[in-house]
Amino acid sequence: MKFAAIADWADSGEFEVALMCALLGVSRSGFYRWRKATPSARARHDATLSALIRSIHAHARGNPGVRRVWAELVAMGHRISMKRVWRLMQAAGLQGRHPKAWKRTTVPGERPVPAPDLIGRAFSAAAPDQKWCGDITYVKTWTGWAYVATVIDLYSRRIVGYAVADHMRTELVTEALDMAIRQRRPAAGVIFHSDRGTQYTSSEFAKYCVKNKIRRSLGRTGICYDNAVAESTFASYKKELIHTRPWPDITSLRAATADWVDNYFNTKRRHSYLDYLTPREYELGFKHLTQLAA
Repeated sequence: MKFAAIADWADSGEFEVALMCALLGVSRSGFYRWRKATPSARARHDATLSALIRSIHAHARGNPGVRRVWAELVAMGHRISMKRVWRLMQAAGLQGRHPKAWKRTTVPGERPVPAPDLIGRAFSAAAPDQKWCGDITYVKTWTGWAYVATVIDLYSRRIVGYAVADHMRTELVTEALDMAIRQRRPAAGVIFHSDRGTQYTSSEFAKYCVKNKIRRSLGRTGICYDNAVAESTFASYKKELIHTRPWPDITSLRAATADWVDNYFNTKRRHSYLDYLTPREYELGFKHLTQLAA
């Protein structure tokens, strides 16, 4: 805008207002009227929204992108388009953090105990604690590798169990399931779906599931889409926590993982699958963001 350019040059003291108005073909009276004019209602609203957006972006772990910032604003009662959020984030120089590539830790066992695929890529459930899924990932610390196992409820995407250890033995995944059973107390017959890693196909794990009345379900070998929810959860975990800092040891990793799961992922992080509700909100019965602001 010509008036804005004149204001910048005038404030810098490099050129006189009269000269710049003459060069740009505008009147001095028009420039001074523009400068004295108060901001429009939309400009004032943009300023308020920009401040909120900066606060949301700064305080949300993992630096959320446009969609999650938009969802948080809607939950706060602001009726606003996603395009407007994008424009304001662009103007503020804000963007979401993107995940890094990572490799899988699936190692097939020598004598796997078979189980059917009871999920068939239908990663949903009619109620809590009907279908669970899980996986294992790795994290490098200054003292060596650490491994993280999860148990996720396919109804609400809530992480209902997790374990962090310095090994990938079957006890890692049973420890995560112990937490899930202790916290959720599922009815007999809950399905637990996983890949065909040696921990999930071992005779020890098969006996554990029989003892705890869990129905085992296995995806196909080497097909990441057959356990997509667990894969996606670990992608968020790596992007929003693991890749944000170095990890001195397993003790610090375990504490940070517990905090990320309990105080962020399950309670504050907005999930696109849930129409940007959090797992806690979804389990409380909310079905749409606008219900939160009602």
